[in-house]
Amino acid sequence: MSKKLALLLSLTSSLFILVIGGIGFYFLHDSYSSTAVKATSSLGKKTDTSEKTVEEPNLKSVIHETQKSVVQIEVNLKDGSSSGSGFLYNSEGDVITNAHVVEGAQKITVKTSDAKQFEAQIIGMGDTTDVAVIRVPGLKENPPLSVAEERMAEVGDNIIALGSPLGLQNTVTTGIVSGLDREFILEPYRYEHIYQISAPITKGNSGGPLIDATTGEAIAINSAGTDSGAIGFSIPLPNVIDQIKGWSDEPIKLTVDDESKEEVATPQGLTGEDFKNNATYLIGYFYESLSTQDYVTAYSLLGSRWQSEMVYEDFRRGYIHTLNVEVSNMTGSLNQTNDQVKVTATIKANERTEDKKTTTSLYNVTYQVGYENDQLKILNGNAQKLK
Repeated sequence: MSKKLALLLSLTSSLFILVIGGIGFYFLHDSYSSTAVKATSSLGKKTDTSEKTVEEPNLKSVIHETQKSVVQIEVNLKDGSSSGSGFLYNSEGDVITNAHVVEGAQKITVKTSDAKQFEAQIIGMGDTTDVAVIRVPGLKENPPLSVAEERMAEVGDNIIALGSPLGLQNTVTTGIVSGLDREFILEPYRYEHIYQISAPITKGNSGGPLIDATTGEAIAINSAGTDSGAIGFSIPLPNVIDQIKGWSDEPIKLTVDDESKEEVATPQGLTGEDFKNNATYLIGYFYESLSTQDYVTAYSLLGSRWQSEMVYEDFRRGYIHTLNVEVSNMTGSLNQTNDQVKVTATIKANERTEDKKTTTSLYNVTYQVGYENDQLKILNGNAQKLK
């Protein structure tokens, strides 16, 4: 074969390959340009932003919601008085507390987080187990606290201890479960298989709930503390829940003396200092409710006349841009007839503006607080913005 013929065949072969390759590339490009390429790696997956993620409630919200089911317990004894805490367990108005809180009671009064007061009677009390149940008819059908009846806590679990130490209603301490299966005796009560917690427990905390900070459930009953108050001990609810249910289903009718049948103290029966304390507490709770966007509770604290002048929708609209409220310089003073308390305070409010920025404003506020149908209410008020 001549060199010219061989060269011609080589060129023809190369041209043929180029043509075939070009045709193949055309069809491949056309095919892939009309096909959606799916990623095989999770890094390339398309994120569906149409669904909103459900955020866990923050600590502030957990505390506010659980406080609604926690009560302060005032006990009249034969030779004095004492106080403790408890929490609403069911829709019958049954409140769990410690036996030592109500032992020897001649009269029992409970105060709720919104400063309402009701009388109660013992329907079950342990002899050697420091647990009791009192029934509060005035709290029947109120939402109870969610209770972990079976789940036991573990060391390191984050917890919240709620109660009224030293008469300071709805005091909160936080910590962790720092020990399990602790045992000791405080006559006549035996404490077995109980939790040790790092949250301080002092006088008045007894009977209050130990709350799981993540779920908001009651997991134990705060019952004792060291002299220093640095360590607390709580009775796990799974250990005593059967006994509590038994008393609730079949009350043993450990009623207090006939004196308990008297009506709960009206404003005229309160001392001036108690009345002022209740009034200032109510204003604090009002702003706490606003800070957690619980407008329903805040509105319920207003008197009937104020509510008739401002419907709920308008009330909510007035605070919808309020993000957080801090209260300071709060004082209360009785009027001349001792039937109302004037409460003054300074309010620091973080508010969202129309352009979605955050601004801080200061207000001087004044409220009149009094009783309406034996329940404490905010009767009227006004605010003056400070420059």
